[in-house]
Amino acid sequence: MGGAGPSAASRYRADVTVSVNFRARAGDRSPRRRTALRSRPVDTWDPTTYLRFADERARPFVELTARVRAAAPRVVVDLGCGEGALTASLARRWPDARITGIDSSSEMLAAAGAHAVPGRVAFARGDVRQWTPDEPVDVLLSNAVLHWVPGHERLLARWAGTLAPGGELAVQVPGNFRAPTHALLAELCAAPRWADRVADVAPRPDAVLDPAGYVDVLTGAGLTADVWETTYLHALTGEDPVLGWVRGTVLRPVLARLDADAAAELTDAYAAALRQTYPRRSDGTTLLPFRRVFAVGQRRV
Repeated sequence: MGGAGPSAASRYRADVTVSVNFRARAGDRSPRRRTALRSRPVDTWDPTTYLRFADERARPFVELTARVRAAAPRVVVDLGCGEGALTASLARRWPDARITGIDSSSEMLAAAGAHAVPGRVAFARGDVRQWTPDEPVDVLLSNAVLHWVPGHERLLARWAGTLAPGGELAVQVPGNFRAPTHALLAELCAAPRWADRVADVAPRPDAVLDPAGYVDVLTGAGLTADVWETTYLHALTGEDPVLGWVRGTVLRPVLARLDADAAAELTDAYAAALRQTYPRRSDGTTLLPFRRVFAVGQRRV
């Protein structure tokens, strides 16, 4: 992998909060119908590729959990825990909690094993779409997962029902599906050269709800809602850094459908389009605006 690691890129980060927070009580609005993401998850993940920008990817998790108000939860679950480092970090905040990370990727879980702590932090394989807890959950987290799940507003409503009284549900999803990173890839996937193999896994602009949509879902499920969005301005370094960013996420299921030659051809075309849209600056950095949507809901005691 070319380019600088997370520590170099992180020196240049900036935040731009682009909307006011939504706070609403249960019953304020009814859930709205939304068209869900229609692409399917791919089972193979590469923790090394994903962690190339570990610092940038960690920041939304930290800011999401900072809005969780639980003082001493007993049961904490992280759905879609990935390689486990962020999940394990919750043990420092909640030293008396039993923390469980769930993920469907055997590759990610193999990496997560290094962060397990007997009796404190455990990891297990499972599909978040079918997961059900053995007991009420005090804090239920899902960070950068639900955009892969069709109809995830219904899943959120079901998760809300697993919370203990006073329990909290906290989720974060990328909100940049209309950004050039995704729109350019969608155009390539729709081209005759590749459409028959990758059209159904192309990024779609309706992958996630807008912030008000998540207010509707949470309040419709009987939770209070605290919802907001933030656009991070990542200054990346190295060769084709925006391509490097998307290799670990939205590009992954597309390349998984192609043979080596076709994958290289599509990647070259995509890289050229990204370089034109996200040019390198005179200081050597490439700016990548990245919008994320956050939602925290709490069940009444």
